[in-house]
Amino acid sequence: MRPSFGARPTKDGVSFRLWAPAARRVDLLLDRRHAMQRRQDGWYVTEIAGLPIGSPYQFRIDDEIDVPDPASAFQPEDVFGPSEVVDHDSFAWRAKDWRGRPWEETVLTETHVGTFTGEGTYRAMIDKLDHLVATGITALELMPLADFAGRRGWGYDGVLWYAPDSAYGRPEELKTLIDEAHQRELMVFLDVVYNHFGPEGNYLGRYAPTFFTDAHTPWGSTIDYRVPQVRAFAVENALSWLTDYRFDGLRLDAANHIMAIPGEQSMLHDLSVTTGELAKATGRHIHLVLENGDNRASLLDAAQEPPNGKYRAQWNDDYHHAWHVMLTGELAGYYADYQTPRMDLARALASGFVYQGEISEFWGKKPRGEASGELPPATFVNFLQNHDQIGNRPLGDRLESLAPPKQIEVALAVTLLAPMVPMLFQGEEWGSTVPFPFFCDFRGGLADAVRKGRKQEYAWAYEKYGDEVPDPLDPATLQSAVLDWSGHTPEQEARLALVRELLSLRRKEIAPRLKGASFGDAEATDNGLLTAHWRLGDGTTLRLAANLSGSEITPSRSHAGTPIWGGASGDRLPPWSVVWHLGG
Repeated sequence: MRPSFGARPTKDGVSFRLWAPAARRVDLLLDRRHAMQRRQDGWYVTEIAGLPIGSPYQFRIDDEIDVPDPASAFQPEDVFGPSEVVDHDSFAWRAKDWRGRPWEETVLTETHVGTFTGEGTYRAMIDKLDHLVATGITALELMPLADFAGRRGWGYDGVLWYAPDSAYGRPEELKTLIDEAHQRELMVFLDVVYNHFGPEGNYLGRYAPTFFTDAHTPWGSTIDYRVPQVRAFAVENALSWLTDYRFDGLRLDAANHIMAIPGEQSMLHDLSVTTGELAKATGRHIHLVLENGDNRASLLDAAQEPPNGKYRAQWNDDYHHAWHVMLTGELAGYYADYQTPRMDLARALASGFVYQGEISEFWGKKPRGEASGELPPATFVNFLQNHDQIGNRPLGDRLESLAPPKQIEVALAVTLLAPMVPMLFQGEEWGSTVPFPFFCDFRGGLADAVRKGRKQEYAWAYEKYGDEVPDPLDPATLQSAVLDWSGHTPEQEARLALVRELLSLRRKEIAPRLKGASFGDAEATDNGLLTAHWRLGDGTTLRLAANLSGSEITPSRSHAGTPIWGGASGDRLPPWSVVWHLGG
């Protein structure tokens, strides 16, 4: 697909295209003004001969306002400054033969570039790639990079979707990180946000108001994907990350807030089909993952290769919530929907989602979800922590600060060996206690509004903890979230050894059998015994027995097969213990 938007080098110079249907006049600002030609459907175009790569440029709208390119490839002076012409084809890739890895081999770690290392850069991350490989992680997932206002942020307020934020380095440095990862057989995923634009630095409403509807998401105006140019802007953006940067996959944030058109194919469908065409043409494994609070199983199919309208997997919040309630006893907010956590966990292990059409009190006392048990188990990304579940807590405290280590280890032994795709949050592999609170870098009234909103949302926390609740605008809040790589305690070294052992076992015994696997059944009893089994792709059965209580349990029957983790078949289960069997 030839890109419709932005600045692209040509054999003679650089072509510029801006969709500005509400503008009466558009000028390209270089060393001087260049009037752009208006074409059909609101497009403004021009080509400048002999223009050097790296040239800064802006667009002037109706002689009133100077704006960056909404498809800018780089913003060296942040979202309010000029855009920079980038030649993506000039990068010298070293891992030229890399085609990715099958989805069944995926073990994710979610990371935030700005806090993953002390330097907070793409280049600094390269030094940690060998640690990820040695741990057994196969996929590095980056939180959103689309340029956002300021020098600090989670990335979910991006306004220039095509431009990796300059706070972390230049585009070629991001490519170097991905290239180095590929040379180590690490996949790299990117979190992308197509449900809204951030509140600062987005000028689309001025010259392309039909980008938006009158409706609103919790974070901003709803994007109108009924408009062909708007739909193309998102689909081409996904292709840019997958081709210009060679990401192996994308995770789409809050897909339930992406506008769906009744009776028509959605933008989500088009994005999947177009990505599948790219994968087929290049022979690459490309993986698309959703976050979707609606639990729409009909959007998912891990076995569809290449993508053709479906999505490989979904982050399974239900699985997380069941474990969190069990380990912490917390029942506030959305956790109130998980009053029977062992039974909820059994349902997630047996068929994917906990909510498959049942009434959810938190989600407006309405039915939530669709039946998911016919999907492959690898359709679900399971986790015990992620940026949301840590960072949306007032103190940003991790599970390690909330639950006993032994219980967390049991949860890890279940999560990392189950036939769903596991995900860790940065530092979780060694039990890091470094918090991950919310932080941003807005100015003026918007900064005041963020502080006010947080104090309203977490009034109980401010009353309880006072000044201990971090100020999201304070630079020290980001600094508090930076991982400490300087040395681990003996307990952390033991945790890291456990995770490495579990992932080594997964690589040898589970991952090779996942293709063609199917759900079986699971049961939780009142005494704390959890059992589950799955039929794997080679015809063998994977069986789990876990004691999720503080008392010893003797299972009523022994499990067939060979014990691969935790003990022999028929043994008593000590408090908080796990046994895995494989075979009969």
